[in-house]
Amino acid sequence: MKTGSVILVIWLIIGFIAAAQRHYFDSGPITCASFGNISLTILAGPLNYMGVNPHLGNCELPQPSP
Repeated sequence: MKTGSVILVIWLIIGFIAAAQRHYFDSGPITCASFGNISLTILAGPLNYMGVNPHLGNCELPQPSP
């Protein structure tokens, strides 16, 4: 159990580093699509350095009715 937790934390840290190297945290207000891209990059972890480039297309949130 302890080993799995350590591997998970290292995996997420590597994903966070990959997102930072892609300058995902430098932009202004966050949108649904950019939040998705950041999340996918962090979850992909070390796979980012093996050529995986997770990218979320358009993301539309439901709008309240008038």
